[in-house]
Formats: sequence, structure tokens, C-alpha cells
Amino acid sequence: MFRKIPSWLSKSIFYQVYPPSFYDSNGDGIGDIPGVIEKLDYIESLGCNALWLNPCFDSPFRDGGYDVADYYKVAPRYGTNRDLQRLFKEAYKRGIRVCLDLVPAHTSIDHPWFKQSCSAKKNKYSDYYIWTDDWVEDTGELKAVRGYAERNGSYIANFFWSQPALNYGFAQPDPKKSWQLPVTHPACRAVRAEMINIMRYWLDKGAAGFRVDMAYNMVKNDKDCQQTARIWRQVRNMLDKNYPDAAFIAEWCNPAQAIPAGFHVDFMLNWMSLTDKTLLQQGRPRDVLPDTEDKCFFTRTGHGDISGFLKSYLHHYQHTRNLGYISIPTGNHDLLRLSLGRTQKEIELAFALILTMPGMPIIYYGDEIGMKHLRNLPSKEGAYTRTGARTPMQWDTTSNAGFSKAAVHKLYLPIDPHKNRPTVTGQDKNPRSLLNTVRKLITLRKTHPALSADGEFIPLYAEPKKYPFVYQRQMGSEKFIIALNPSNTPAEAIFTYPYPINPTQLIMGSIDTIHEKHAHYHLKMPPISYAILKV
Repeated sequence: MFRKIPSWLSKSIFYQVYPPSFYDSNGDGIGDIPGVIEKLDYIESLGCNALWLNPCFDSPFRDGGYDVADYYKVAPRYGTNRDLQRLFKEAYKRGIRVCLDLVPAHTSIDHPWFKQSCSAKKNKYSDYYIWTDDWVEDTGELKAVRGYAERNGSYIANFFWSQPALNYGFAQPDPKKSWQLPVTHPACRAVRAEMINIMRYWLDKGAAGFRVDMAYNMVKNDKDCQQTARIWRQVRNMLDKNYPDAAFIAEWCNPAQAIPAGFHVDFMLNWMSLTDKTLLQQGRPRDVLPDTEDKCFFTRTGHGDISGFLKSYLHHYQHTRNLGYISIPTGNHDLLRLSLGRTQKEIELAFALILTMPGMPIIYYGDEIGMKHLRNLPSKEGAYTRTGARTPMQWDTTSNAGFSKAAVHKLYLPIDPHKNRPTVTGQDKNPRSLLNTVRKLITLRKTHPALSADGEFIPLYAEPKKYPFVYQRQMGSEKFIIALNPSNTPAEAIFTYPYPINPTQLIMGSIDTIHEKHAHYHLKMPPISYAILKV
């Protein structure tokens, strides 16, 4: 049995920062860690009390830092190790904990381990990566890169060709392929020990925990992920014993599998199927992905269907309740921006869902002001179609939207060129702005236990191909009803409820009417609206 979840996680609202695009403190056109420190007061003003920092370690940046060359060194363009430790300390002073992005499944080809493993001469690192015995050998579904090294073999890559897979072994090694090592092999054990040492190093320096990239993709030929789960359970036991307050967050996208494997939190990225027809193919579940955008629940067409998502969500919720948390993010560095094709009212409605559901919400930088997804940008550092979600944060109306004092041609990525682009200063003092609506929703969540990570979740109205979606959140005697109508037409829900409800109990949002008739409540909502009622 694992220890209890760190208590601070139950109250956490994360803010995700993509370092090169957040704030440039030294005028070189690239965001950095001192820049994050300068903007901690802003993150605090949102109400966020935790920070997820995308990879900040030394890297050739062929995949935005997800190709690590040195796990123990901050990338010079972002600053120094001392800067990162200062970020930990300054954030903690403001009640903000900082979690790092751990990339354990692969490294960069520039990592010293990999360079030594390329040698034809046997050495300590020869089996730290997965190499075939012969350069023409068939690798089946595994991605092989041939002709790279002097040794007579091909290496297995996890994502891009420049990201060689670390060797955690094979769940079922093929006896005819001697290069498929069992998970008990000394080299596989050594790789696991290396990752634990890296985690210990940064936890000792002040990190609050880790978001683990591609956590499901460790042991190969592990279809049920049992051997991969065994690795993470061992890591969790170490954390429980030595770092019981550290957060352990998976990018597994299967909470019912990841949380019993030892993680405190896992993402449910297939919620994006409710908001957009496109999901990147990266091993993520697509079980409720709609065939066309018209079927997305969070679009104004009114042709969506909440029931598929809800079935999937309840499956994960029931398998993880009291064990860990499901995280529904507003977006991330791999996905289209939430604002794409949406008005402010529609974005607010999505935030109302995210900030009133159980589990751990994550706000991707800029989503709180409605930053646009910039299409058709040239790929930057392996981003390709993801590039438009990684553009610089828009702080104010000064040059480069306040992101950097560098010349425009030196910027990490282009700034949104539109004159009416959203900015923090443009919304900060406007009580009706998206930014301040998000702040109100965060305050509401933090003020009321029923809306927190641990509050009970009960669907009240979630009919196939109908609107609105209505659910209850409860903890003890405190109860809330949340109703969401993303369609551009009025919607009505009829449901049973054992407690009295009336319009005066509306805390945020809007409704047309709500009344009881024949032991059922009739709720009528205006187009593109949400309602939060305290019962």
C-alpha cells in the first residue's frame, strides 16, 4: 500500500510554463528561469499554487527540451542551476510549489551515456540503450535508426530519430533476439537507478515533484504495462519513504492504469475530444474522439454528445477515487489552444468545467487571457503543428507584447500580430475580462471544499446528444450544482434532486429559470452559458 497523497495536492491548481515563451529577462529573445521568477507574483495573483515547468535541462532542443543531454544541468539559455534553486525558494515564499518535467524514457543523442553506447567496444553504457545485434535486423513495430554509430547495430528511438530509448528491458524478450534484454538485466537495473538518482538530486535541491513524460513507454513489448507499472511502484515506494511530500504526476493518459501504478495524478487528455476534433497521435487514448468537429460537446453547433466522455471519465474516476487524481488541463504544449475558434463566453464555459471538476486542474500559460493558436508557423525545435501553441506570453501593449526587449527577429517565436491580441494588462483591471473570470472561478474552488479535488462528483443530467450537462459536487453538507450549455440555442434539463434549489442560489454564471414540477427540477439555460449554484 502507498502512503496518502501529499495534502497540498488536494488544494493545488497548477500553472504550466513553457520556459522559452514565458518571459525573457535578459533580452536575448528567449524566455528564461529568472523571467519566471519575475512573474511569480502574477501566477500568485491568478490563485495558482503550483507550477509545472516544461523541460529546462541542457539539450540540443531538437524536441523542445524533451531530448535531454544532461539531467543535472539547467540549459544555459534558461540560466543556471542556482537560478532554478532560486525559483524553488521564491515560489515557495508565495505558496507556490514547482514541479519539473522528467523525461525518463529517452535522452538526446548528445547525452554522454548515448555517445559512449555508440562505441563498438563494450563499455558500461553499451546496454543503457536498446541496440540490435546487427544493423539490418528487423525490429518490428519498434522505430530503428540505422547507420548512425560505429557499432554493428541499430538503436531504437522513442519519438524523433534523435531520442534514443533508454533500456528498461522487454516484458517478453524474444529468445531469438539476444538484444531484447529482460527487465532484470543489470543494465536495465542501472538505468532505473540513474533515474532515481536524478529525481533525488532535484528533490534535494527544492523541487516539489515531477511530471513524468511518456510514463507509459518504458518497458518494451509491455502491452498491459505491468512491468512498466512495477518500475513506477518502486519509485513511488522510494518517494513515500524519503520524499512523502513530493508530487508524482504521469503523462500516461490512462488514470485507471497510472494511479494504481504509483502516480498521484494522471492526465485525461481525451477531454480535448469535447473541445476539438484534432488530437496528436502520441499514444494517447482516443476512445471518445468525435469524427467531426460538429460532434464536439464544447462547440456552439449544439450537435455534441457528453455521454461518451462521461462514460470514460466515470470509468477512470471510479478506479482512482481515494487513490489519486485525474487532471483535466486547459491545454498544453502538444495541443491546440483552447481559444481556437471560440469567443470569450465559450472559453469561460470551458474554464467553468475544468475548475469545478474533481482532481487537479492545470492552466496552460496564456489560456487564462485567451491567447490565440497561431496557425501555419514554421516548425521550431521539433514543434511542427504544435508550434502555434508555444508562442510568447502576451503581457502588455509594449513592443513584443512585453515578452522581450530583443529585436523582433531574435524572438524565440513570433508574437501574435493582431492589434487586438489579448494581454495581461489589458484584462487585469477589467472585472468582466476572461482573466478575472478565471480568477473568480479559482477563488471559488479554493474557498469551497465541495469544489476541491476531493469533493464528490455526481452527474444529474447527461443525456446523449442533448444539452446542458449538469452535475453535483459535494463534500459533507456543502453542495453545488454546475450546469453547462455550450450550444448557441437555449437548453433545458429535467432531473430529480432531493434538495430545494432556487435562482437566488446562483453564485456565478447565468440561468433563465429553475423550478420544481412533479418532483422534478426544470432548468432552463440561455445559449452559451454556465451556472454554478450553491445548494
